[in-house]
Amino acid sequence: MKIKHIIWDWNGTLLDDLDVSMAALNEVLKSEQLPLVLDKEEYRQYFQFPVIKYYEKVGFDFAKTPFDVLAKRYMDYYQPHSFACPLHEGAIELLKDCREKGIHQSLLSAAKLDFLFRQIDHYGIRSYFEHICGLDNIHAHSKAELAKAFVSKNHFDRSCTVFIGDSVHDYEVASYAGCRCILIANGHEHISKLEACATPVLKDINELKKLLSAV
Repeated sequence: MKIKHIIWDWNGTLLDDLDVSMAALNEVLKSEQLPLVLDKEEYRQYFQFPVIKYYEKVGFDFAKTPFDVLAKRYMDYYQPHSFACPLHEGAIELLKDCREKGIHQSLLSAAKLDFLFRQIDHYGIRSYFEHICGLDNIHAHSKAELAKAFVSKNHFDRSCTVFIGDSVHDYEVASYAGCRCILIANGHEHISKLEACATPVLKDINELKKLLSAV
């Protein structure tokens, strides 16, 4: 596998924010007097993009409380608490290894761009990325169009460009942009759903590091 450019996902892929994301979800569920999601595997089964579909699956009634209101409540909890999240084990070492190999790296996220920059700067890793792309809202609908335009604008060789993420949507985004994808199964989406995608699925960052060491 020849790789010239890696386009990283952020939440769940480099940032280990599963626990805080579950806590934020449960705060909103509690506010709506709905059953909490207490098991990580249950959460991973629910999770999907667009996030509005995932909200429907856990039981929110948008006729009672609009999605925009629920999303803001979620972010009101998630954003301040997210700065206590660690990066996944081995993440910084892998970013460093890729840079030393001459692999170009970018970050493309469904997160709101201004907050994404705050998170990246908090961890002191902005210098590893040549480009950082995010959305202009908190609704995490899709990053497919953003990805396709980004790859085209920068004239990347699609055969040597790999998206790395933790969700089915990351696979869909990579396919839409005409690139390859590697999925990591210790993020937000259940491994059974990832394995239904026609792409490699790895256990964690350390397994990814072994794969990329041969590049």
